[in-house]
Amino acid sequence: MSAQLERYRLTPQMRDYDEFNDAGQRRYLPHLMYFGRTDFSSPTVNTDRAGFRISTGPDGTRASAAGHVPAGPVRILTGGSTALGVGATSDADTLASLLWSRYAPARPWLNFAGHCFNPTQEALLFTLHRHLLGDVSEVVVFSGVNAMMLARLPEWQQGEHGAFFFCGEYFEKMEELREQNRGPVKRFGRRAKPAAGAAIATFDDVRRDVDTVIASAAETTLRQLDVWQRMAGPGTRISYVLQPMSRWMRRTSTPEEEVLFEERDRIYQRGVWEELYGDVATTEVSQAFAAVLRAGCERRGVRFFDLNPVVAAATSRDDWLFVDRVHYNDAGHDVVARITAEALELD
Repeated sequence: MSAQLERYRLTPQMRDYDEFNDAGQRRYLPHLMYFGRTDFSSPTVNTDRAGFRISTGPDGTRASAAGHVPAGPVRILTGGSTALGVGATSDADTLASLLWSRYAPARPWLNFAGHCFNPTQEALLFTLHRHLLGDVSEVVVFSGVNAMMLARLPEWQQGEHGAFFFCGEYFEKMEELREQNRGPVKRFGRRAKPAAGAAIATFDDVRRDVDTVIASAAETTLRQLDVWQRMAGPGTRISYVLQPMSRWMRRTSTPEEEVLFEERDRIYQRGVWEELYGDVATTEVSQAFAAVLRAGCERRGVRFFDLNPVVAAATSRDDWLFVDRVHYNDAGHDVVARITAEALELD
């Protein structure tokens, strides 16, 4: 059986996510760079006219930022693809939907997450679409993994607001455009200067000092929490949840997870996951990252919770939770949603 078929046998819902995240159909957005495909429809994942994933409530009510927004205050869950719900077999099995329908149903939850988002993009998505909402009583930022992965990219890709996924492609294409516009001689007779620097980071080009990576990821995250506080307003409670990730919370995997992890390494174009991210994918690194984030959140009056040790304690080595090292299956979404509600004392 081929690697691709084996993946679809164990997690058939991933066919729809692969179609949803097809690079050939990637939707580029001014300011934000990219966001979810609009009006996407499948048995697994569905989006509204602006690309927000649908969430569902206890009575089957469907809601989204650019679709139906329930009356009264709403609560939003933001983050990257894990918060978006990649791996769930339906919209109803995502974290936002489980909070709304089961574990914290007092007010509706909207899915405000974006695939492959960094902390800046998470905040910017809210900034660009705040006008679609009325009162927002609660914001839960469910994130962390992307910030750490992207903080490993080289300094020249970090810029003022942190690196973003696919930024190598962006820099390369922008350099091609600049080259087209230069020509042999610029206006007023001055020749153009050739561009300096690489276009795409190589394996040897990434940051190797883990302390620097942690500090960079935390600084970008905490700076954007300042933005969240200003944009959401004084009446909105903001919490940051450091997302559970397989290597951050435990060292062993179930047989199903091992098959999926090994298969992912075979088909992943950028290389073997452990070689790319293994130095920041340890419990020691996640604990150090959590300590910096916790201190920064306390200074800002933002509630912080690291779910990795709690989910690890609440599950056993026999519990199949992950479809890959970062994203959950339905069982994983359910336990994480329940513990999130308990940890943050959500009603």
